[in-house]
Amino acid sequence: MRAPTPPAARSARPALRAAALAALLAATPAAAIVGGREGAAVPGATSAVMVLTAGGGVCSAIVVAPDAVLTAGHCVAGAGENRVHYRDETGRPVLAEVAARSLHPGYDGDAIRGRTRSIDLALLRTREPLPARFVPADLSGAMPRAGQSLTLAGYGATRGGDRRSIGRYRGATLTVIEPYGPSRILVWMQSKGAGGCQGDSGGPILEGAAVMAVAAWVKDACGGLTQGILLGPQRAWVDRTLAGWGTSARW
Repeated sequence: MRAPTPPAARSARPALRAAALAALLAATPAAAIVGGREGAAVPGATSAVMVLTAGGGVCSAIVVAPDAVLTAGHCVAGAGENRVHYRDETGRPVLAEVAARSLHPGYDGDAIRGRTRSIDLALLRTREPLPARFVPADLSGAMPRAGQSLTLAGYGATRGGDRRSIGRYRGATLTVIEPYGPSRILVWMQSKGAGGCQGDSGGPILEGAAVMAVAAWVKDACGGLTQGILLGPQRAWVDRTLAGWGTSARW
């Protein structure tokens, strides 16, 4: 089973096409995010897509302009190429070609082992605008506070190693904590029985309908302590990158 693809996606290399479609077409219409809920009512649903890599990697992403999406940096770093994935109105998968990629200059792929700071963000520009039904997200420069409730959303798995559950947009309410004290770069969240999993990296962390941070990492296991990169401190990079592509984000 294969979907008709638009001109922007027809030049996708066979390796990427095969790996991406094998991962997605094998998936059942299941869920994502441990302990989450699914459906159009989940915040950020109209601005959510997926980012795929040639090696079969799957991440979530946020539409920030008609032809640009924001995701986690590790979804792009080291990847030979990416495609932006969504389903058309009939439910068939589409792989949109990427024309440009920008990895945050503060990204460090060895940050966890080296215990160094990493700004785990990347922007992708699609060769053609995404369908009009995708609405660029409202981004927020607000800083979280301990005890605040935020929504984590994405297309990831419901439990570790379960790739068949990847591909449905879900969200869960998590509580902001400060395990290492206040941070002006990161937000940490947890909730009993809920949290991020494989495929949720790059998904939105929302305060109401506005995206405050981008999901980047889960400690120990799916559903555990979840970390995101705050957008406010990175606004200059986001705005500068998008301006270079002739577009802008909504803050």
